[in-house]
Order: sequence, then structure tokens, then C-alpha cells
Amino acid sequence: MKPLLPILLIATVLASCSTTTMKRNGMEKQKASDESASLTNDTTPKVTGIGGIFFFSDNPDEAKNWYSKNLGMETNEWGSSFEFRNAHRPDEINYLQWSPFKKGSKYFAPSKKNFMINYRVQNIEGLVRKLEANGVTVVDDIETFEYGKFVHIMDPEGNKIELWEPVDSVFTHMGGKTTK
Repeated sequence: MKPLLPILLIATVLASCSTTTMKRNGMEKQKASDESASLTNDTTPKVTGIGGIFFFSDNPDEAKNWYSKNLGMETNEWGSSFEFRNAHRPDEINYLQWSPFKKGSKYFAPSKKNFMINYRVQNIEGLVRKLEANGVTVVDDIETFEYGKFVHIMDPEGNKIELWEPVDSVFTHMGGKTTK
């Protein structure tokens, strides 16, 4: 009988710990679920990531071929689309565009720089209102395309910045090779 008592005591303690752990894990799962829902419903006008890197090249086709051959990038007529997962919605595929532009392209104007960064944003309309209220130069009006909304601004250093509120699902449905 004596050996049975310690076994019962250990079993009772383990069952109690297991119940406490399950409750704690359930609370942690609920907390993570609540945080994820909160992030999904967040409409704060802000940058959420990098959407593209654009730079001048003397010969964009040659540059794309070099990057493909030597660094293994999947390239197309625009450059390369990098595929990645959304940290808050892991089932969602997002994209970043890498593109060499012919040196002298007017697309970067009025910037005199050799590059332009595209930032992924949420609530582009709200962000433009905030930027205008802060005295930031907004270069053009918001343009809407099937794959998202775009607007350009200037930073204090004279860099033209492209803001993009993406619709990534369009690229996913298009298919095609991407750099992963």
C-alpha cells in the first residue's frame, strides 16, 4: 500500500500541473489571437515594410542578367519580385519589387538621387493627410491600380519616396517566378 500512495500523490500533482498549463496555454493562445485580430484591424496610417528598391543602371537588362546569373534572382522585364510571408497573417504572401531603371529615367524626378525606395503602407489616404499636415511635399495624387494605391513624397534630403498600399493577392493570382 505504501508504494501506491507516492504514485497517487505524483499523479495528482501532475494532473494539477497539466490543468494549470492547459489553462495558461489557452489564455496565451487567446491573447495571441486577440493581438493578431488587433493587428489585422489596425488602420493606423503608417509604413508597414519595404515594397521596392529602385535604382539607376546604365544597362538595366544587363544588370538583371548579372543578378540572375550570379545571385540566383528570378528576373523579368521589371526586375525581380521577392516573395515573403506576412508576419501577422502567415498564410498571406507579400511581395517586394527590385528594379533597375535606365539611368536618367524621369520616374525618380524631381529627385536627383540614383535610387528610390518604395514603402508598403496601410491607410494611404490617412497617411497622405498626416504628411500634408506635417508639411511634407506630396508630389502627386494617389493613383489606384488593380494591385494597389500609390503616391510619391519627398523626404528632407531630396529623395523621392514611393508609398504603396498593396493588393498582394493580385500578384499571387498572376503567378510567375519570384525570388524566394
